Amino acid sequence: MKSTGIVRRVDELGRVVIPIEIRNQFNIIEKDPIEIYVDGSSIVLKKFEPNCIFCGNTENLYNFNDKLICDKCSKKIGNLNEKNKKSEK
Repeated sequence: MKSTGIVRRVDELGRVVIPIEIRNQFNIIEKDPIEIYVDGSSIVLKKFEPNCIFCGNTENLYNFNDKLICDKCSKKIGNLNEKNKKSEK
């Protein structure tokens, strides 16, 4: 991890302001969702990107039963269904 040298205090409501330079660098604008991860003793903030529930891909996503699935995994599932139908015969 690279240090920015920027230090911010947590306010009484537990909030921390992300400096404008960092928001610009990562194209974070007001109301953007941010994911929070814990990695050992570190807290990691990441701009949220919707991704496939199976492989993590962020491109060509489809919504299926309120879950995101990419084109590739969707085709794999379709192939599984075809294989199951053939084995039932």
